[in-house]
Parts: sequence; structure tokens; C-alpha cells
Amino acid sequence: MLMHNPPHPGLIIKELCLEPLGVTITDAAKALGVSRKTLSSIINGRAGISPEMAVRLSIAFNTSSESWMNQQSQYDLWQAEQHRNELKVSKLLVA
Repeated sequence: MLMHNPPHPGLIIKELCLEPLGVTITDAAKALGVSRKTLSSIINGRAGISPEMAVRLSIAFNTSSESWMNQQSQYDLWQAEQHRNELKVSKLLVA
């Protein structure tokens, strides 16, 4: 079952990981081994979490990489479902 309007994983990183620890985007990016621009893009919802970033996040925050990928997948699927009626697709039926 799809979650109703799941948050972008970047919001989770910001609100549940960085803010409680008082960590800045710059410091978190340095700890993750990525550029500030890369992490900022994710946190602001302009980019998604790649499998490599999921592994980085899992190491940094002692979580599972699968949980980060699942969050991204749920977000992406929900976004795509919002445009279901705009897709020009015909059903294929076996005779």
C-alpha cells in the first residue's frame, strides 16, 4: 500500500537527523564525503537519494541503506501516481 503523500527523504534528513544533532549542511556534507551543493540539493528536494548516498547516510546515521532507498522509492512512486491520468497508455490483454 502506498503511503499518502510521503515526505521527500531530504526533509527527513533535515528534520530527524541534522536538526536534532545541531549539524549544519556544510558539516554533514563533509562527514558524508560529498559537496555541500549535493547535500543541499537533496535536503531541498531538488535531487533524490542515490544508492551510494543511501549507503553514506546509513553509515553516518547508523541506519539501513534500504530504509533510505525505500523512502526515496515511496516518494517517487507517489509523485508519479499523481500524473497517472495524464499518461497515454493502453491496456494489453492476452486473447
